[in-house]
Parts: sequence; structure tokens; C-alpha cells
Amino acid sequence: MNEQESAVQAVRRFTRFYTAAFGTLEEGLLRSPLSLPEARLLYEIARSEDPTATEIAQRLSLDPGYVSRLISRLEERKLIRRRSSARDARQSLIDLTASGRKQFATLDQRSSQQVEAMLAPLSDADRGTLVGSMGAIERILGGTAPANGKPFVLRTHRPGDMGWVVWRQGLLYAREYGWDERYEPVAARIVADFIDHYEPERERCWIAERDGEPLGCVFLVRERSAEKTARLRLLHVEASARGLGLGKALVHQCTRFARDVGYERILLWTQSVLVAARHIYETEGYRLVQEEAKENFGKKLMSQTWELRL
Repeated sequence: MNEQESAVQAVRRFTRFYTAAFGTLEEGLLRSPLSLPEARLLYEIARSEDPTATEIAQRLSLDPGYVSRLISRLEERKLIRRRSSARDARQSLIDLTASGRKQFATLDQRSSQQVEAMLAPLSDADRGTLVGSMGAIERILGGTAPANGKPFVLRTHRPGDMGWVVWRQGLLYAREYGWDERYEPVAARIVADFIDHYEPERERCWIAERDGEPLGCVFLVRERSAEKTARLRLLHVEASARGLGLGKALVHQCTRFARDVGYERILLWTQSVLVAARHIYETEGYRLVQEEAKENFGKKLMSQTWELRL
């Protein structure tokens, strides 16, 4: 089996799993009398303001004749109603009846409960990975690329960024690894020192963003005790941006900059539980030079120092 065939089989296997996990093949969706297409149509009408059949067909990428038959079925069940458009008498506007709104509310609640039950057993780390992966699937298959055609851009810091860095990192490590509030002052001291002693010729903070939304960050600062040594700090990638190659891009940006300004090595401090970050460092050429079992941020952790020779 070649690579293309393997990819096809993997996608088919995932779709079979997905339809079984969410019960989309059941005769009545979420214990309702509605099929999946009927429920999806009801959802589209509930979330729109007086749509026409043509607009619904376009949004769902469905044949207009098929949509018309679905609408007729829902109308027979007195879940929706049609009325003539004041702008175009040839078009009918569609909205929910009182029974339709009740049916939709029930389906919407059951859907949320179903997803909550699926997420409940997951760790914070697995939940973040799942949501991030779903975002990547939606972006890739749905063609929801950013307006500039790039998944992200890197820029230097500006006012407001330092607070965002401390907030997002403190939140992420608490949710995904159970670290307590003692991590936040560490991050706050790092960003405060960066601003107070900033040397633009030899130091940088890069913020990754997409359509103005921050997705991640990294800092490269001069090691005060060694003239030719830099230190990589506060690498961060939002869960929604995982799978874009953002972490690798941020780390490599540090390497390029460090070489350009004459550093001979880069050091970084991390924890062994941050597996994804460690993989990025190893891929970039870093090697582990020191580790120590220590209690940090309310957890027993293995602190590590990594080094990259330039």
C-alpha cells in the first residue's frame, strides 16, 4: 500500500469512527424523530434570520430539490412555516414554529450534553489536543485559510503582549498540567526583565498571530553571565494553533536570529513533561545537558537544561 492509499484508508477509518461516536447513522438523531439531514436543516433555520430555501441549500452545499423535500417534511410536522418575502414574492421565508423552537432547543441541549460526556473523562492536555486537532481539520478541509493566505505571521512585541503572554501561559499550564499559581510570577519576572533590560540588537520577542489573533510566542534574551550565550524562554503555542508547525517556526526563528547577531550557543530551561516542546528542541538540534528532579509549581517535575551549539 503506497502513501496515498494509506492516507485514504486513515481518513475513511476516522469517518467511520466519527459517525459511530456521534450516532449519526441512528434512525433518529439524539433520540428525536428527526433524521440527521432534517436536524441539520432545523439547526440552520434556527441560527438564521428568515432564510430562503435557496440560501439554505447554498450554505449546506445541498441540491435545492433535496432541500425543498426536507422543508416540506418539516412543514408537514408543523416544525417550520413559510411566508412570502416582501422583497420578492417568488421567494418564501422560513422560520420555526413554537413546536420547532421546542424541538430545536431539545436537540441543542442533548447535543451539548453528548459532547460534554465525551470530553469529561479526558485530561486537560488531551482535551486541548483534541480541540486543536479539530480546528486543524476544519481549517485544512474547510478551506478556512486566513485572508493573507498564511497560517500565521511572526512579529515583534508591542504594548499589551507581555500581559497576554503571562495570562495565556499561566492558564495553559494550569489546565493541561495542573501547575499552580506559582508559575505566573516566574513568567511575569521573565517578561518584566525583558522589557526593563531590552537590547534590541541582541534580543527579541516574537508573537505569532493570524488575522490579528495571538497564537503563540517565544523570547530570545542575552544570558547575562556569558557574553556569547543566548537563552530561549517562554515558548508557547495556543491549543487552537497546534498542528500548524508554529512551535517549530518560533524555535527556528530564534536560531536564525542568534546566528545572525553572533551568539555561539543557546540555552533553555524546560520540564520533561512538556513532550511536544522537547521534540521541537531535539529536531532543531538541541541536546540535553542537565536534569534535576525538583518540585516546581505544585508538582514533582524533572527540570531540564538544553543546549544548542551554533
